[in-house]
Amino acid sequence: MMKLIVSIAALVALVAAAPAVDDASAQVLTQENVVEPDGKYAWKFSTSNGIQQEESGQGGVAVQGSASWVGDDGVPIVLTYTADENGYHPQGVHLPTPPPIPEYILRALRYIEARNAENV
Repeated sequence: MMKLIVSIAALVALVAAAPAVDDASAQVLTQENVVEPDGKYAWKFSTSNGIQQEESGQGGVAVQGSASWVGDDGVPIVLTYTADENGYHPQGVHLPTPPPIPEYILRALRYIEARNAENV
């Protein structure tokens, strides 16, 4: 019984002493920033807890970038995006997707479109 208690105590001490890389103690490993006189820019960084992000664009006109990190479940997450006059467009397998449009709604939309085309 004593060996079991000592083994458990040793295991607890080992886990407590293991360095944990959490968000609160994360360090910035790399960081770059570039700003051009014509408004073009680019920046990127990476941290010790696995976060990486980069972005480039033309100030006030268009942006493209990406971010990656490891989720709480240990699965890597990658997000890419663009933003321009048509809005913000994120992409990533982790993002929710809407359910498909029911066939009866698609038929109704085609009917409305056909009727509008006849009236023009």
